[in-house]
Amino acid sequence: MARTTGSDGEKTEAAVREAAVNLIARLGYEAMSMRQLAAEVGVQAAALYRYFPTKEDLLFTLMREHMEGLIEAWDAARPAAADPATRLAAYVENHIAFHIERRHSTHVSNMELRSLSHDRLTQILKQRTAYEKELRAILRDGSEVGVFSVDDTGLTAMALIQMMTGVIVWFRPGERLSISEVTATYLSMTMRLVGAKAHGVTTTYSAARPFGRTKDAAAF
Repeated sequence: MARTTGSDGEKTEAAVREAAVNLIARLGYEAMSMRQLAAEVGVQAAALYRYFPTKEDLLFTLMREHMEGLIEAWDAARPAAADPATRLAAYVENHIAFHIERRHSTHVSNMELRSLSHDRLTQILKQRTAYEKELRAILRDGSEVGVFSVDDTGLTAMALIQMMTGVIVWFRPGERLSISEVTATYLSMTMRLVGAKAHGVTTTYSAARPFGRTKDAAAF
């Protein structure tokens, strides 16, 4: 990464966050040192502490921003006054597109929960719960009107989130399937899982809308 000397504080902090995500995803949080991170960004190690007083402050910031971005992306993608099947399609498309775009951030957010202190872990899990509640509400609404057949809303929501987030493990751009093809296949599987037919449900959200930087837990 190019040296950031002469850049303003905001750009340097952004460079630190980006480099940290990549290093933690590759090395793991415990193995990554602040000295390594400083070298990657091109600053003195002491300069990092102007932005993140502790290493855990940095990790918590990365995880919090990941969840804030996911929730904001869903707020923007959520169809207004739509039927449950259309809302579910939008949720699936948004979730997959968001996480493919942020592969390393997703990896860090899922694998390094154990490295957070209790209070900070609680904050992240609250964000995750709020996001999952959106999916539970869609499934519950669909069941109530007879569009879906779901025996256990909570378990089904967790299974769907794990399945969708798992795309980042194997998907690579330019290989056999495109993002839109993967999304269409996962949407079809989702509709079968909730006991609905995918007929008439189209995948339009992830292809048309770009994204900006916007253990016991389900993957996010």
